[in-house]
Amino acid sequence: MRFTAIKHNGKEQAAVLDKASKSIPLPSINGHFNKFWPNDLFELLQPQNFKPFQTWWQEQPAEETDKIERVASPEYGPLYRHPSKIWGIGLNYVDHASDLDEKAPQGEPASFMKPDTTIIGHGDRICLPHQSERTTGEAELGIVIGEECKDVSVEDAKQVIAGYTTIIDMTAEDILKRNPRYLTRSKSFDTFFSFGPQLVTPDEIGDLDQLEVATILNGEVHRSNKVANMTFPPYDLVSFHSQVMTLKPGDIISTGTPGAIVLRDGDIIECQIAGFPALKNPVNDLKKQ
Repeated sequence: MRFTAIKHNGKEQAAVLDKASKSIPLPSINGHFNKFWPNDLFELLQPQNFKPFQTWWQEQPAEETDKIERVASPEYGPLYRHPSKIWGIGLNYVDHASDLDEKAPQGEPASFMKPDTTIIGHGDRICLPHQSERTTGEAELGIVIGEECKDVSVEDAKQVIAGYTTIIDMTAEDILKRNPRYLTRSKSFDTFFSFGPQLVTPDEIGDLDQLEVATILNGEVHRSNKVANMTFPPYDLVSFHSQVMTLKPGDIISTGTPGAIVLRDGDIIECQIAGFPALKNPVNDLKKQ
């Protein structure tokens, strides 16, 4: 299944995508069937709701679901705004490491955390901060955790994943280059993490390794690469980080980029992954205001 969060009736609401990719808001579903499923996608993601809702929805006859109001051209929000944690993975493609004249990590992934105040959604503006003269954007595949887990094995990692999404992660690269200890600050400015517009459940994805992730700037492909070429594949990342701390439903792991691109005022950056709608964000340099 595919889920999204749309701005509807003055609120950000969870929605299901039909086969024509039209959004069916959860409040409309609840009203039609006299149900009480959560209207917020983060709450819907919780294990007591997520799989039961999918099972229930797939059992509903088409003649009933077809009667529910669709929102044909919605304004999207981020999938949700307050995950308990966001893990980012650095230099997970060898080619990207060479871009930065750095050596790709071996043996263990290079990871960092971001606050939820960085979160924006599809179409929202990325704001280049006053403190940085060189901010980069990076397209990435995102993993959304669906079950609380600790010390999960690589073999079992698939079972705790609710789905996947598109992500654009930003870095104040000049700040980071001054000192690697500034990594958290360089990653944590407001608007530095865009995700959505769809959450795609694992059953919708064929061969995960063959997904191609592309960083696009102003309509031109900057760099693309397949998940198969990650140093640390998605299931390994879930297992590794569950050994550090308990992962909770709604936690996000951003799996690394095939290539970062410098952002300037007026740019439009995209994350494109086959089978997902593009995630796009315009860029605004606060220093030019």
